[in-house]
Amino acid sequence: MNKKLHFFQSIHFKIALVFALLFLITFQIIGAYFVQQLKKDNLKTFKQQVELSSYVDNSLIDNLSKGDTRNANANIRDILEDINNSNVTQVQVVDTKGTIRGDSDVNSQSWVGQKTTDEDIKQVLYNGRTYTKLTYDKSDDKRYYVSITPLFSSSGNTNTLVGAVYLRASLEQVYSSLSNVTVIFFSASLIATGLGLFLAILISREITQPIDEMKKQTSRIARGDYSGQVHVYGNDELGQLAQAVNNLSVRVEEAQESSEAERRRLDSVLSHMSDGVIATDRRGNVIIMNETASEALDTDADEVDGQSILDVLNIRGRYTLRDLLEKHDEIILDLSDEEHEQVLNAYFSLIQRESGFISGLVCVLHDVTEQKKIDRERRQFVSNVSHELRTPLTSMRSYIEALNDGAWKDPKVAPNFLKVTQDETDRMIRMINDLLSLSRMDSGTSKLDLELVNLNELYNYILDRFDMMLKTDTNDNSQKVKKNYTIKRDFTRRELWVEIDTDKFMQVVDNIMNNAIKYSPDGGIVTCRLLETHNHVILSISDQGLGIPKKDVAHIFDRFFRVDKARSRAQGGTGLGLAISKEVIEMHGGKIWVDSIEGKGSTFYISLPYEEYEGDLWDEN
Repeated sequence: MNKKLHFFQSIHFKIALVFALLFLITFQIIGAYFVQQLKKDNLKTFKQQVELSSYVDNSLIDNLSKGDTRNANANIRDILEDINNSNVTQVQVVDTKGTIRGDSDVNSQSWVGQKTTDEDIKQVLYNGRTYTKLTYDKSDDKRYYVSITPLFSSSGNTNTLVGAVYLRASLEQVYSSLSNVTVIFFSASLIATGLGLFLAILISREITQPIDEMKKQTSRIARGDYSGQVHVYGNDELGQLAQAVNNLSVRVEEAQESSEAERRRLDSVLSHMSDGVIATDRRGNVIIMNETASEALDTDADEVDGQSILDVLNIRGRYTLRDLLEKHDEIILDLSDEEHEQVLNAYFSLIQRESGFISGLVCVLHDVTEQKKIDRERRQFVSNVSHELRTPLTSMRSYIEALNDGAWKDPKVAPNFLKVTQDETDRMIRMINDLLSLSRMDSGTSKLDLELVNLNELYNYILDRFDMMLKTDTNDNSQKVKKNYTIKRDFTRRELWVEIDTDKFMQVVDNIMNNAIKYSPDGGIVTCRLLETHNHVILSISDQGLGIPKKDVAHIFDRFFRVDKARSRAQGGTGLGLAISKEVIEMHGGKIWVDSIEGKGSTFYISLPYEEYEGDLWDEN
């Protein structure tokens, strides 16, 4: 669907805008040249107006040449007072020594008789050349024309410098006139540009109207409507283009009607298929690919159009097109990578005419990824369970056979054999209970019995049990001490109240603590921490044991996974404790992970969501 154009996006406005900008640029160039020329002429005229007459200059020269300084200064003052020019703001007369001999400004009479400090006047007295400049006075925010003219006294064929005249005249009248002219010219330019833009829009509309009609007709053709016709305004290029669009509309309508019915049938079949379908020509180049096939191969149908099916399926190195045409058997396509797993079954069949001519090939892709995964997991699960059950059963059978063969009569051997049998039975019961727990979690039937508990006290209670076990083993002389260890606690002093299932949470901590104690060396330290972050509480349990190899860290929470299988099994582990712990923590909306350095120990972390409770928890409304 074509997006509707606004007026300012239309081509006739752009044409008009170009002409208007050309007008404006032209006016600006002419105006800039005109204003500069006018400024030059006005300044020239202004300079001529403010120049002192030759009579004044001669009178000043005569007085500067006199030896009587007092009378000369009085005459100079009278001459300067007689200057009647409204633009001249100051005239100052200086002799060759740089002494000010007269000043037209009544406020500057105190300067008469003093040395001038103006560097420009000193420079004119030094080189004897006239100096002019345009300057700006910040004190009164006005622009001035300054002229410093040397005065020469003629004596025979020689000219003697007797002084200089400093003249300053205001330029405000000149620039005010220029500003008025500039504003008038700029206003006229804007008016002319606006009128030009309006006229250009009217003219460009007549030019672009046929183009707009052709655009609308092509849009209707794209939508499948061939009923309209473009009006032909003349026999020029636009008229010929309009006639070509009308002919195109008729031809496209005829071709569309002939192929639409067949395409609808084919599209309906392909779009409703749950399997991917790829069709090729007789050379094996792809001509049709449905959406299911595009998703399965992670490609776009338009991009692979015309490519060989061997390249699309990435089987060129294993098969040739003749192999597919002659054998057309089932092919397994493994498209798995590190991020995801995908396995497809590709079935090939020929497209043949009644004469036997092969016009193409059809490939049907069936996704068997989930089926393969389920089969693999089922086989792995059966293998793991069988292996885990076979070991204790084999051990029990050996001891039961020994008892059956007469060992039950031996009062020293029989109790040990019976104890081993009981331990193995308990181990199988624990494993079956763990499997049932995981099964309930997988099916969603396991529910959490949440209650608000003080996590600091609960954590301490669990660790106290392990301390008590250590004291019991140490004080019981009838038992051999298995292992000595120390539990170090590093808790936040702030009470943390969290909603958890107490029994399941204790099971998780028990699993991790048992592993920490099992794999810690004798006399090792198990460090237990509890801290609070912004919106989580973090529990950690660190041991000084063997650690976990880097390659095994990612699998430590997998079911039946053991780092040291022989040692874990000898210590009675089922390989399901950490898997159950992960499921329980995730049911609480938390996260569990491990950091480990092989040979130095491991640290298990448990993160639970935490929301601070305000006020007294036991207040009743």
